[in-house]
Amino acid sequence: MRQKRTQIRDHRAESALFFRRALVSFIGIVVLVSVLLTNLYHIQIREHEDYQTRSNDNRIKIVPVAPNRGLIYDRNGVLLAENRPVYSLEITTEKVPDLDDTFARLKTLMGITDDQIARFDRERRRTRRFKSVPLLNQMTEEQVALFSVNQFQFPGVEVKAYLKRYYPYRDALTHVLGYVAKINDRDIDRLEREDKINNYKATRDIGKLGIEKYYEDLLHGTSGYQEVEVNSRGRIIRTLKYVPPIPGKDIKLNIDIELQLYVQELLTDRHLDPDTGEEVVKHKRGSVVVMDPRDSSVLAMVSSPSYDPNLFVHGISGKEYRALLNDKNRPLVNRVTLGIYPPASTVKPMIAVAALTEGVITPRTTRNDPGWWRIPNSNSRPFRDWLRWGHGKVNIYKAIEESVDTFFYQVAYDMGIDRLSDWMGRFGYGEYTGIDIHEESKANMPTREWKQARFRQPWYQGDTIPVGIGQGYWTATPLQIAKATTVLVNNGRVQAPHLLKDVINENVETPAKYDDFPPIDNVSQEDWDIAKDGMYRVLFGHRGTARRAFYGAQYKAGGKSGSAQVFGLAEDQEYNADELEEHLRDHALFTAFAPFEKPEVVVSMVLENAGGGSSNGGPVARKIFDHMLLKPGEHPDPLVAIVDRKMAEVTQ
Repeated sequence: MRQKRTQIRDHRAESALFFRRALVSFIGIVVLVSVLLTNLYHIQIREHEDYQTRSNDNRIKIVPVAPNRGLIYDRNGVLLAENRPVYSLEITTEKVPDLDDTFARLKTLMGITDDQIARFDRERRRTRRFKSVPLLNQMTEEQVALFSVNQFQFPGVEVKAYLKRYYPYRDALTHVLGYVAKINDRDIDRLEREDKINNYKATRDIGKLGIEKYYEDLLHGTSGYQEVEVNSRGRIIRTLKYVPPIPGKDIKLNIDIELQLYVQELLTDRHLDPDTGEEVVKHKRGSVVVMDPRDSSVLAMVSSPSYDPNLFVHGISGKEYRALLNDKNRPLVNRVTLGIYPPASTVKPMIAVAALTEGVITPRTTRNDPGWWRIPNSNSRPFRDWLRWGHGKVNIYKAIEESVDTFFYQVAYDMGIDRLSDWMGRFGYGEYTGIDIHEESKANMPTREWKQARFRQPWYQGDTIPVGIGQGYWTATPLQIAKATTVLVNNGRVQAPHLLKDVINENVETPAKYDDFPPIDNVSQEDWDIAKDGMYRVLFGHRGTARRAFYGAQYKAGGKSGSAQVFGLAEDQEYNADELEEHLRDHALFTAFAPFEKPEVVVSMVLENAGGGSSNGGPVARKIFDHMLLKPGEHPDPLVAIVDRKMAEVTQ
């Protein structure tokens, strides 16, 4: 057998290989260490400030501080919206050893309900453990005292105080002031779009309606902040810096709360129940707006019935909200700016101005009224006058005084819808009034284009005729009627109605938007005077439709009544309110100004399903004028005592 040869190891080759491997490893180590040192250099030296800032962000937090909301006063300095402290029972779950046991004992001590616990659980899931979550809101003083005595038994549970909005006059001003309520997702989206979200980080409530919403930026103020040091769990250790918030501005409105309450009482029926002897209060459906035509300031704006805005401040229950929503009297609707009605005969003085200026009629134009009118050269059905046997020979003065429908049917026929809609648009119909609340409707001033877009039909001659008496497709809001009356009173000067009088301790001018509405400057003074003289005759003429309401008045005034149909009558059907259900009766409209020579007050109203405007709206306007223009004691009025009692109850 052949023997295997023994191989001799090449130590020199192995040594060389080891050297090369060791060199490569050393170079790799040097490279990696160099990278590490370079990175450390960048982190510790070059980027030191950046990482120090990030570290401080983990250690130091900015906590926003909510500002106090600005107060709202009436024109005489009476407080209308204030901030009141409210108490809330809150739990910090991180500090509570046994939450279920705590709930059980709070049920016994405080009467906590399962619904409140369920709401707490929903809120707790959205809140960090070290932050407190409300369990019981709007605690009474007795509840606060009861818990304070037993607080040592409830670690992690405490009473906290907050400022909440409160409206002392409750339903009297809801549709003027609106209300504030909890910020929701829709509010957050809007604030983000408007780049205002940072100013609301600590704010719980925001204006939802009315003045509260329109002047939110003024009333809210500017948030402050605390710079605090926190531990690894986010709990505050100490405060490093404090920048106080800037409170919201206090504002003063043109509203006179005493007048507002008086007008509200005019729309309230009070009587004693014959069985129980208790007072029964019923709020009539309707709206009244009172303005000063000299600057278009709104002195009173009442929509009836209304509701208590304080319900929404603390979060209205589903049951209460459904009750308001389903109420057939629609208390949630601001009838002054959102109520849409045919303006009826209240527009006849404005149409008279337009017809006189266009030369369609003259001061000497006379026509015979047999009680009906028919489109010339046609076999169409006749358009009837409200007075079945007619008014005889009629000129423009008598047409306004006695509200002669047939005279204005002919005027509308001669004017045509194009000129009618253009002229009435100048008086503000079919447009926003410019009032400083967002809840407003433009209603509808009909045109050919509107009907084509709405009904896909052309405009017919017969459509124009009822427009001449404020009916047909024409609708308006009570505020539009008031604005049109001020335009007439001011001989064509157009101003926006406004609620804000001034910002207290600030040089902020009243937002009267004179330039936004061009004046009606192509009308002669004679034509303005003819229309106003006709309105004077409505109240004081021998056959004026509202002469009974203003009999014996100690001042001169002008006005115009109207009755808006709720449903159309058949050709041979007569209107009889006594045979109709209440919701089918005519709406009563009335607009007036006083004193006649130098007007200081304009009153416009719509009383729903009340019947004739003269017989129902006229007395309301008379009471308002007497209340405002006569000295106390010259006209005894039992409503004044009710208003005084309400004012006293609030101030106590």
